[in-house]
Amino acid sequence: MDPVVHFEFPYHDRERIAKFYQSAFGWKTEMLGPEMGNYVLATTATEDSRADGAVRGAINGGFFAHDPKMPGQVPSVVIGVQDIARSMAAVKNAGGEVLGEPMDIPGVGRYVAFYDTERNRISMLQPNPRG
Repeated sequence: MDPVVHFEFPYHDRERIAKFYQSAFGWKTEMLGPEMGNYVLATTATEDSRADGAVRGAINGGFFAHDPKMPGQVPSVVIGVQDIARSMAAVKNAGGEVLGEPMDIPGVGRYVAFYDTERNRISMLQPNPRG
């Protein structure tokens, strides 16, 4: 099985998108030059998970049933956060738009989607405490 180990979002303004993710989530960004297509590298963590059974560098995912009544059903990623209310405020302060209120996912945590400054639909999850 081949794990997902990278994500990509399009941008219209690379300075703006880099500033957004630095401000909202504390990510490190590196602007590459024209020889690399003006790509922006994003570093979101400095070390891999040490949890039991974790696969180093792996990103878990899933599939959902399409519902034509729901907006923004597009490929996305989920960002794990420690405090969803604080992260929602950071998204708004960085120029993003939170889509509704957090919902509880039983046995998982609190989840909410948002748009970044480029109108990419992303989600965040505050996991339930382990116990």
